[in-house]
Amino acid sequence: MKLKKIVTFPAANLRFFIPAVIVVALLVGLVVDTTFLKPLMLPVAMLTIFPAMIGFKPAELAHLSDLRLLSVNLACNFIALPLLALLIGRIFLSSSPDLRMGLLLLSVIPGGNMVVAFTLLFEGNVSASLKLSVANLILGSLLAPLYLYLLAGKFVAIDIGHIGKTIALVVFVPLCLGVFTHRELLKKYSQEQFKKNIKPLLPAASAWGMMFLVFVSISMKSATFFSYPGLVGRSLLSLALWYCAIFVLCVPLGRMFFSRRDATTLLLNVELRNLPIAIGLSVTAFNPQTTLLVTLAFLFQQQFVIWFCELDRKRHWLGKA
Repeated sequence: MKLKKIVTFPAANLRFFIPAVIVVALLVGLVVDTTFLKPLMLPVAMLTIFPAMIGFKPAELAHLSDLRLLSVNLACNFIALPLLALLIGRIFLSSSPDLRMGLLLLSVIPGGNMVVAFTLLFEGNVSASLKLSVANLILGSLLAPLYLYLLAGKFVAIDIGHIGKTIALVVFVPLCLGVFTHRELLKKYSQEQFKKNIKPLLPAASAWGMMFLVFVSISMKSATFFSYPGLVGRSLLSLALWYCAIFVLCVPLGRMFFSRRDATTLLLNVELRNLPIAIGLSVTAFNPQTTLLVTLAFLFQQQFVIWFCELDRKRHWLGKA
């Protein structure tokens, strides 16, 4: 039991561990050259995504219900947020194209691994959230190369073929392996045993992988980050504005068109980005400054949604049940 607590502790406390890893990586990078770890980043990125794909059910997309919720979700994720990222990037990151790329990368990779868990925690529509998260993941993975090329190709040189290959390795290979692994596990364990004994351990495996990716990507360019502290400041400001703008977008839409349960589901599926996939792409296809901005998103994402949903239980910003 103690070993299980140790293994799962980082996953349960990511909002503390990620900032700590960033600080450690910046300090270690000043005295140790960690570039020898770079070849491990792609396989670790694949292994980081793999646990989240075990138990994933793409077949949920075939059930045609919650169409209005799905449509609004897709409009927010694939129209409103990329445009919002372009606007904020142009205003605050015009002199740092690699940081602008990081914000755009976040905007086109929805479907965070914790969406369904947060939906359950904050009393949203769990079945609809599963469907939305699957649609977001698959469409985001397919559209990301095209979106990045069309939206960012003017200010950052983009190899669309390399991005497509990276997405195939980081997303679809783990997805196929996850479906296969889940099938094999159910031959040995019941669905109840899987949910009780195995599924709680999966986020822990992803968390360790994420911390490795964050550590290597930040430590390799530690000297650069200390040389340009303004990059960190502009990144933090842009991310804070971007995440706040998501709430400004989703809360009125939720109140106007949906019940509180569905409004909560919409907010979570738009606000929670798939940071492991975004990091996996940034460290293998883009420059370290892009990874810096994506990594700093860990400082905002879970904290913002937890604070908001806790306050919403008292203030009913998303409507009454």
